[in-house]
Amino acid sequence: MTSVTNLLCFVLGAAAMAAFVALLLPSAPCPYTIADAGIRKLSTAAVASDDDGLAELLRSASMEDKTVILAFANEAHALPGSLLQMLLDSLRTGVRTEPLLKHLVVVATDPKGLERCRRMHLLCHLLSGAKGAAPNGTELMFYDKDYVDMMWARNRFQARVLALGYSFLFTDLDILWFRNPLLRIPVGADITLGCDNHFGTNPYDLDKAANGGFVYARPTAASLAFFRDWYEARTRWPGENDQVVFREMKHELAARHGATVQLVDTTYFHSACEAWKKFNFHEICTFHAACIHGLQDKIDRLNAVLDEWRQFKAQQLLLGANSTALTY
Repeated sequence: MTSVTNLLCFVLGAAAMAAFVALLLPSAPCPYTIADAGIRKLSTAAVASDDDGLAELLRSASMEDKTVILAFANEAHALPGSLLQMLLDSLRTGVRTEPLLKHLVVVATDPKGLERCRRMHLLCHLLSGAKGAAPNGTELMFYDKDYVDMMWARNRFQARVLALGYSFLFTDLDILWFRNPLLRIPVGADITLGCDNHFGTNPYDLDKAANGGFVYARPTAASLAFFRDWYEARTRWPGENDQVVFREMKHELAARHGATVQLVDTTYFHSACEAWKKFNFHEICTFHAACIHGLQDKIDRLNAVLDEWRQFKAQQLLLGANSTALTY
């Protein structure tokens, strides 16, 4: 009996000592912040509702840092010689941009657009429920209700990609890529947007004219909240697209959520809205045919710029090793 009693006392004493030591030790740090917990919650919900294979597609398309490139195409844009083909051609002829093609996910907004996308590109995804083309397959106009609905569907899709834990760089199809634009986007920004008219030297001045045709976003708590409230704010401006609502809400949403929002410098991300500003092929990353109305007019302008780029590359190659124009 005495030995049993001694054994019991030993076990209880050891347990008490272990508890005492545990109290003295510093508590283990939380493996992620409260903000990260919100992201994980949203990500879990997004994965749980993934019934169209998007999560798997993003995994296969993402870069090492979980960044994907997104573009939207409808039936008219995916025709041979149309905007999708021009974007792909520019990526093939840019300065070390061809490897980016394996990270580009083209989201088709109608079944015909998906079929045509798959003839040109490997990573195509159908956006269910969106109307991306007019009944005769022509381009939707920016004032059409279906166009506005498609813009908000695009905005919602971008937020879904963030919720799945991916950074994205969204590009309109009327943008030519000559150099990797990610090299000009600051890593500290939560959200970066294109700009129609750039003035001054402060990239965080939100009074510039933003363009939603070029958007980079990281999956931070601030960007997720920004996109959520941006989408919800559409009811305050019925019939307006996401870009108009952004213009009205950008200051309020950035302040409310502490989001760092930047507008890109058109020196490197040229916009045709600045027709007076001549771009320089030695430093330009992208050319955006914004403010050019009509699908054929856009195609004609983009074709002309792409031809100029090819001529520039040929001239630089003739200059040989002394040229630095094609090293970025």
